[in-house]
Amino acid sequence: MSAIGDFISTAITTFVMLFIIVPVFLMFVKFFGIYTIVEEKQYHVYVLFGKVIAVLDKPGLNFLWLKVGLKAFIVNWLGRCYVLDMRLDQQYLRSQPVNSEEGAPIGIGIWYEMYISDPVSYLFKNADPQGSLAANVSNATVRCLSNMPLADMLQTRHHMSQTVRSEVSPKSEEWGYKLGSVYIRKVHFRDSQMIRQIEEKVVNRLRQVTSAIKQDGANRVSIITSTADRQAAAEFARANAMRPLIVGAALQKISQDSEVASAMFEVLENEKIVSSKANIVLVPENNELLTQLLATTSTPKPTSKPIEKL
Repeated sequence: MSAIGDFISTAITTFVMLFIIVPVFLMFVKFFGIYTIVEEKQYHVYVLFGKVIAVLDKPGLNFLWLKVGLKAFIVNWLGRCYVLDMRLDQQYLRSQPVNSEEGAPIGIGIWYEMYISDPVSYLFKNADPQGSLAANVSNATVRCLSNMPLADMLQTRHHMSQTVRSEVSPKSEEWGYKLGSVYIRKVHFRDSQMIRQIEEKVVNRLRQVTSAIKQDGANRVSIITSTADRQAAAEFARANAMRPLIVGAALQKISQDSEVASAMFEVLENEKIVSSKANIVLVPENNELLTQLLATTSTPKPTSKPIEKL
């Protein structure tokens, strides 16, 4: 039983030490300025009786009394500690009103980065450095980019961004709030009626271009078709003109031999008779009586050929 009691008492003592006594002790030690912990990308600015006595910029555990001496014991309850976030911040200003050289109402959306470069100037030289920087960027955008040609506004965004940045940076550095990258993200028309008119013009222009492309294609197809038809007609005419010449030359060569010519014409005649599918009656030669009888007999079909003698 004594061992269990010792274990319980040890556990209670350890719990009280770790979760009650040690945190309370560290809280009092930190309150009296013995040490402080600076997070990554943070600055601690200590002010006592209206005067900056220390700026801690190294992350980790810092002993304040090594830097300010005995003032560290009273700075947390008689003075004030400002904790500043030194990370890079971003902001976007929408549709800043600008007029082009042609008088068109343009809206410019500008995106920029900023970060704290001087903690003391940031705290005491301007009551609202972020708002002042935004107003300065907006004014510089309107002042520097007004009366530019519309084509330059739509095409030279990099040059416009550099112009705004060079205008704003010197003033922002005085407030301890340094301007980083600046980029013109959007350039648009602010007048809805002008936007509709531009859309109508673009649509009409697209229709004209589409019609012109279609007409040009149809013209090219017509030219190709007519050229092909003309060449084909010329070739067919040339072929028709060559056929009688070739046939005449062949007949002339054949007619030089009478036997060959006679045999050819006889073969052609027989082929013509066979291809006509007519009725043919073969009559023996020198048989006049049979010929007369056949002539007087009516033919069964009108397509029958005349009687030929063998």
